[in-house]
Amino acid sequence: MPSKKIEQGWLKAEMQLQQDNPEEALKILRESDADATQSKTWRLAGEAKAMQARQGGNNKRLFKDAVRHYESALKSSPNDKKSRRSLNSLRSEMDGLGIRPDGMSRFIDDGAPTFLGIVSIVVALGLILVALKLVPDQISGASSGNNDGNDIAVLTVSFEGQSVDITIDLHRDDAPIHVDNFVKLAQRGEYDNVIFHRIINDFMIQGGDFQNQDGTGGYAAEFYGYCNGQSSPSACSAETQFTIPDEADNGLLHNSCVISMAKTSAENTGGSQFFLIPEDSNPSHLDGVHTVFGTITSGCDYVTQISEVQTDSNDKPISDVILQSVVIS
Repeated sequence: MPSKKIEQGWLKAEMQLQQDNPEEALKILRESDADATQSKTWRLAGEAKAMQARQGGNNKRLFKDAVRHYESALKSSPNDKKSRRSLNSLRSEMDGLGIRPDGMSRFIDDGAPTFLGIVSIVVALGLILVALKLVPDQISGASSGNNDGNDIAVLTVSFEGQSVDITIDLHRDDAPIHVDNFVKLAQRGEYDNVIFHRIINDFMIQGGDFQNQDGTGGYAAEFYGYCNGQSSPSACSAETQFTIPDEADNGLLHNSCVISMAKTSAENTGGSQFFLIPEDSNPSHLDGVHTVFGTITSGCDYVTQISEVQTDSNDKPISDVILQSVVIS
């Protein structure tokens, strides 16, 4: 357990970060946790270094310092989701700026391949040779399954004492940002054990609020150019502001058995929440407003059954309907 001095230091450091004073925040962290024994100390230090980097004109060295601080936080506490999200967000920001974070595994050093780089090249060549043998079979149609480049999501949902699978074909070509966002959130485990908080019979079932689980929270997997629905040239000040741009005019309609992105009435405010449409619903009034980004290919009858569960006056199920996991293939 952290000492009272360290906890007070965290509060003071967070206040300084809110006031855009990263130097003072770092000073407070050094004074309150001189040995840097706590994961949160490293995470806040990472936030401060990242802020310094932005204030310094996207300073590469400071960005890399921030990455190392987040990595130290995760070494101290591997299950720290805040540190993981912050690190992923920072790496995405650095990729956009063309800055490569230093890491333990380096393949090239000063223009020449390292030993690890040479080994990786050999392995890659072997994989290419194997792939060349498989390609003719793929072209001739010998293999079956998902040949259109789309992702497949399998949602495992528990309700009324049973656990069922719902398979969704995600349409990356039609809604690339929505699919990318959904896939990344799923792969990070954000959707695991999140409830469907809003269900309306003959309409839809809505879930995905991994933040508050009541429909008031949830945000995008990373920075996609929008903060709370507003276009932004630089990353948001907090990941909870991450939203994605609408892709509603992609030709996909709100027919029965599709998945669509939930959002507020404002444009470009999608985050993590989504809704599934049952067999007996066709909410065409949502066309061109919300973005359809996938089709339910198996288990839509379960979606229909879920849409008929008993709910309270706020459309929340009396007995929890839980999204246990989302597996992407």
